Amino acid sequence: MSAEGFAFGLGKSITDFSEVTTVGLDLAKHIFQVHGVDASGRVVVAESIRRSKLLEFFASLPPCLVGLEACGSAHHWARELIKLGHDARMMPPAYVKPYVRRQKNDAADAAAICEAVTRPSMRFVGVRSLENQAAFMSHKTREMLISQRTQLINGLRGHLAEVGVIAAQRPRYARELADRIEAGDEAIPLAVCEALAPLVVQLRNLDEAIMRLDRAIAKMAQKDETTRRLMSIPGVGPITASAIAASVQDASSFSGPREFAAFLGLTPKQNSSAASSGSGVFRRWAIDICANCSSWGRMPCCFIVNPIQMRCAHGRRSSSRRNLFNLVAVALANKMARIAFAILRGKTSYREIPA
Repeated sequence: MSAEGFAFGLGKSITDFSEVTTVGLDLAKHIFQVHGVDASGRVVVAESIRRSKLLEFFASLPPCLVGLEACGSAHHWARELIKLGHDARMMPPAYVKPYVRRQKNDAADAAAICEAVTRPSMRFVGVRSLENQAAFMSHKTREMLISQRTQLINGLRGHLAEVGVIAAQRPRYARELADRIEAGDEAIPLAVCEALAPLVVQLRNLDEAIMRLDRAIAKMAQKDETTRRLMSIPGVGPITASAIAASVQDASSFSGPREFAAFLGLTPKQNSSAASSGSGVFRRWAIDICANCSSWGRMPCCFIVNPIQMRCAHGRRSSSRRNLFNLVAVALANKMARIAFAILRGKTSYREIPA
């Protein structure tokens, strides 16, 4: 059999590939699974391809519809496929799962992706540019550093509590403990100071790294027109505005402000059995501020933090009043999210309505 008769070891001739109109691509690190069909739905190719041969394979295809699940490397491959002239569309994995017909494996996933991408009701994820991904990575890096700093502060306070040194539960009080360790406070045993010194060094380094990121994000926010419009909202600073601008590329993909707020996770979760019980009563549960952590990170918390700071400024409250204040804080965050959506959709700035 001649070398021209086969392409990429798939057992299909190059002429057969000209019939492919839709491809489902199951992404991986090294071995990718492809499932291609023609206009009538007949399977033309269903094989695995190594990473080094993937772009070569798609370059041999005519322009076709390529479906991918939205994951870590999906944006990169979608950009590469678009360069080759294909219509690459990404879908949330949860929307693809119902189309898996049999036991889950790479071949079944690729077939499900191929079928799901053709559904008229399917919702797609926008392909991010490299610049947009870099801006979003700045926020994810900052989030990771903040998490590591919180871990260090908790470790510092916990270890010192073992030797009878207690501090209040605020970051500034933990940093006062760090100052005492660096100064060699007589109330803290010398051996403890030496043991905790690496934690103090790491805490200082993280503080500096986070400050550098904050300055870089603020500088980036001043250069972006969308971010400047979002910063016109009272209570929205460069961090929140930049995170929104980096995350939401096309506000028209949302049907309205309610859907945008629900996407952020600033609405109650539903756990309803009304359809089966016949009661007609829908039960709403607690606010789920981490509904979209995989893509938004601490975004909902950024909206909520301002009202919470208002509560802290007014001192401690009773339990019942505190719960009520938390409810109002999330309601205000929901309102701020809807205002942000209106600004994104209308490409305008915030304007106060005179009383």
